[in-house]
Amino acid sequence: MSRWQPFDVADSHPDPFVQFATWYAEGSPLLPEPQAVSLSTASGNGRVSSRMVLLRHVGEGTFGWYTNYDSRKGRDLAENPYAALLWWCEPLGRQIRIEGPVVKASAEQSDAYFASRHRGHQLGALASQQSQAIASRDELMARFDQFDAQYANVPLERPGYWGGYLLTPQVIEFWQQRDDRLHDRVVYERDGELWRRERRQP
Repeated sequence: MSRWQPFDVADSHPDPFVQFATWYAEGSPLLPEPQAVSLSTASGNGRVSSRMVLLRHVGEGTFGWYTNYDSRKGRDLAENPYAALLWWCEPLGRQIRIEGPVVKASAEQSDAYFASRHRGHQLGALASQQSQAIASRDELMARFDQFDAQYANVPLERPGYWGGYLLTPQVIEFWQQRDDRLHDRVVYERDGELWRRERRQP
């Protein structure tokens, strides 16, 4: 499809998850890593940090990703369980912003996802004490090799410090790039069990 298609409230679906699925399906074939999203968190004293994560879950009213609970983002979410996600599709000039409270995914959901991962990724989760200082990459790889040998030919179980997070959106914004910076913005805000939509100025 061509770039910079007009987008107004009348073009949007009443359900923002359906609208997300539409834009995601249109943009995914054009992106090298369509699941990549920016995740922003803030500590208890308001220090904000952002990083890229992979969006591994969309549905049942939530958006989700997986990580080490002891990482910087995990510590932020323990202090301030609210986050923002940003999906960017440059070829179509689109971005989707998602904001809301965050909770940990169930142990069952995290177990199932961990079991589906490539063994190397599982070993990486065991070997890396995410966000902690380390002297060298050689030390990290030695830990990886240690776990690989220790659990050779044994199915790996999810470590308790690793799992999923689920964000329940309160606000979702669909932003469409247009000429002269007069972009189209349609914002959904949760109103109880319903969603309100409105166009906002660029």
